[in-house]
Amino acid sequence: MRTLRLALVVTAAAVTAVSLTLWSSQTQADQKPKVKVTRYEVDGTWPKPFPTTPDPTTGRPRTWIPGEVAGTCVDSRDNVFIVTRGNLLDNEVTKGTPAPPVMEFDSDGNVVAAWGNRNVLPNGIHGCFVDYQDNIWIGGNGDGIVQKYSHNGTLLLQIGTRGVCDNPPANTCGNSGANPLANQSKTLLNQPADIYVDPHPDPQTGQRGSIYIADGYGNHRVVVFDRQGNYLRQWGGVAGTVNNPVNDFPDKFGAGDGGHPHCVVIANDFMVYVCDRQNDRIQVFTKMGNFVRVIPVIPGTGATQGPGNTPPLGVIGSAWDLDFSRDPGQSIMFEADGGNEQVLLMNRFVGTILDAFGQPGRQAGQFTYLHTVAVDSKGNLYTGETINGRRIQKFVPVNCNNGRGNGNGNGRCD
Repeated sequence: MRTLRLALVVTAAAVTAVSLTLWSSQTQADQKPKVKVTRYEVDGTWPKPFPTTPDPTTGRPRTWIPGEVAGTCVDSRDNVFIVTRGNLLDNEVTKGTPAPPVMEFDSDGNVVAAWGNRNVLPNGIHGCFVDYQDNIWIGGNGDGIVQKYSHNGTLLLQIGTRGVCDNPPANTCGNSGANPLANQSKTLLNQPADIYVDPHPDPQTGQRGSIYIADGYGNHRVVVFDRQGNYLRQWGGVAGTVNNPVNDFPDKFGAGDGGHPHCVVIANDFMVYVCDRQNDRIQVFTKMGNFVRVIPVIPGTGATQGPGNTPPLGVIGSAWDLDFSRDPGQSIMFEADGGNEQVLLMNRFVGTILDAFGQPGRQAGQFTYLHTVAVDSKGNLYTGETINGRRIQKFVPVNCNNGRGNGNGNGRCD
């Protein structure tokens, strides 16, 4: 298998120093054992070439082209799903054909299934999650719905109303900002960014399958529904100006348009991890929405000040998406930092950045609008890129196994 070695965008020591400077004093008394860091390399052979469709007029084969890859997720068999926007460029229209919006790959990178009707799926597809029953969940940051599909593409459930958003009085879809009437609906969403379905009993209902939604492009909240789609609870709201990501409005989300919150994931410790992309931070809550702590990512990337009160770059932030290593303690947090075009390996217990890989660019192992990251059971990472990146890449752990690229099955070295 051909692999390409990656260059680091930042040194682990420099970034760790920034994180430690901002880290709240309460975590200093809760130090966990040091974790070992795995090195990752890009697999330049993955995925395999996409299928083709005959041109109805000429018969010439037209290659499937997915457009922007808005979400990546992994099922129980380690098959990888991407949800795509199909927005082909002018030259691609003459040579290819839009791929189906949902594509499934096996571990070797072959397309094994593809489905989806763009007239039914959310407008502005955004986010992908495979639940404990192997159902596929998809949101839309240009719409007001989250949908649940069976593994083969049958629509099973929809939360929200297509084209109608929680933004009174007109209920138009878009950033609600400080609208006091928004962020309140128990039936409507507003441009949801991400979904997580809890396989464990809900603290409120005792049932499995509660649906956590990062309702974060138009609204600025995490909202929870039961497995039938009935409203349970919510938290969040609009933050004011955040200069220090740890102390300023720690339980609120950025007011700007662009995904605040942008991700929602539940760890094995039953805590809910949420990406406040604009404010360069990951916020941790209980399942009932009680605030626990803040993990700063790269302050100064989005709207927050950088170290030493340096002005922010304002490039959409550093906290885009995350997933966890597959060891029982989930000691490593893989964070997609699209503002700096890199994947960060973070100590989940302490919040420090241990390592990073990637850099801006369009070559294998580089990123352009890095958007999502997902981990399979063997510790392989899958990243999706939107806008000008428009692709999925696979990264394999290599330093646990004499370079064979399969890791030790949990994404870290023991």
